[in-house]
Amino acid sequence: MPSKHPDRGRWIEGWDPEDEDRWESSGRRIAHRNLWLSVLSEHIGFSVWSMWSVLVLFMSPAIGLGFTAGEKFLLVITPTLVGALLRLPYSYAVTRFGGRNWTVFASVALLVPTVLAVVFVQRPGTPLWVFLLIAATAGVGGGNFASSMTNITAFFPQRHQGWALGLNAGGGNLGVAVVQLLGLLVIATVGDTHPAYVAAAYLPLIALVAVLAALRMDNVDVVRAAPGAQREAVRQPHTWWISLLYIGTFGSFIGYGFAFGLVLKTQFGSTSLQAAEFTFLGPLLGSLSRPVGGRLADRWGGARVTLLTFLGMAAGAGELILASHTKSFPLFVAGFTALFVLSGLGNGSTYKMIPAVFAAQAEAAVAAGEDARAEFERSRRLSGAVLGIAGAIGALGGVAVNLVFRAAYDSPSGSGVLAFVAFLGYYALCVAVVRTVYLRRDRAAREPSQPAPRERSRMTIRP
Repeated sequence: MPSKHPDRGRWIEGWDPEDEDRWESSGRRIAHRNLWLSVLSEHIGFSVWSMWSVLVLFMSPAIGLGFTAGEKFLLVITPTLVGALLRLPYSYAVTRFGGRNWTVFASVALLVPTVLAVVFVQRPGTPLWVFLLIAATAGVGGGNFASSMTNITAFFPQRHQGWALGLNAGGGNLGVAVVQLLGLLVIATVGDTHPAYVAAAYLPLIALVAVLAALRMDNVDVVRAAPGAQREAVRQPHTWWISLLYIGTFGSFIGYGFAFGLVLKTQFGSTSLQAAEFTFLGPLLGSLSRPVGGRLADRWGGARVTLLTFLGMAAGAGELILASHTKSFPLFVAGFTALFVLSGLGNGSTYKMIPAVFAAQAEAAVAAGEDARAEFERSRRLSGAVLGIAGAIGALGGVAVNLVFRAAYDSPSGSGVLAFVAFLGYYALCVAVVRTVYLRRDRAAREPSQPAPRERSRMTIRP
């Protein structure tokens, strides 16, 4: 890695973030510059991805778009599903084309769903299927997450990845809160009959982030995936355990973020303005808590933080059941807000577990006589592949959350209680997985007379 960077935008060869001297002399500066631009790009992507959670609040007979609650839930589910499915190809694409190159392309692609939304929400009588297609194109914003996280993993040494990944993802997650704040601003100032203003505000921002990425970001050779990296990752048991946990953390965050406004309108009969006044708060706090979860995981271990997170989320789901039975709006909002914060913490701690697991496997291989450089390069490539797989599966959890809500509110009870019972059960399952796979076996494996190595004191590494 050169100490200077005269050829910005081309591949940096020989990048090794674990090299202390090079990291301190130039690597840190390059990594942080790419991190902040990655955060900006992912933030805009999340805003476009979650835009339909705001646009549906405007849809009413007053503007010629009188869809039912079930139809609006479909409009929320569609971009969530497409974004989840795009995460695997997006994760691979950044390893094929480079972080800078793919970020520029992915940013420009956001213009398609945004322009279409601006045009068609101003056309009364537009059929549902047209909006479903437009909402599907917004899924490209969800794909940005996977490519961004895979790219940033390669820039930072393993000891800083919890913080870097948490900050990158948290800044992106803030896009959910910001687009909802924008919706609140539009409703409060010009009323709930101008949804096009929400989408139009993002057009210049998309252009700006594409230009900045082209001018200031880098490609690094270490992010290139070896052939079959995703196939190898699929064979790793930890890929599936962590994906299950990520459904509970990120799936909850994005699912609740997309559905919260509709839930308030359906369960409590809130107006668009009343719903918008609360929908931004949870995603905002959840986004800000994500890097905190990563930092706590750097200090205490991802498994410990994740376990405490799921215990708290189970308690939060129980509070929502109580609030639904007592019809307490303040208790309901408080419970949802707590779930957002806890899911944000869990997002950061769960993602920290991915590079830690494979770094520990590399350490074991080196101790057995394997080449250190080759093993740690393999570790980073596997981490990138698993980040993409877990990110895709976790986003599918957001689809499941909205499907469960739709089924609950379409049931004879017309209440969300059945949904909250299902969520509580899933969080209990995640608690059992963390204890059994990442904590209990770890304690059983330790020698009583020997302190555990740093990472192994925080999680068990199962081959």
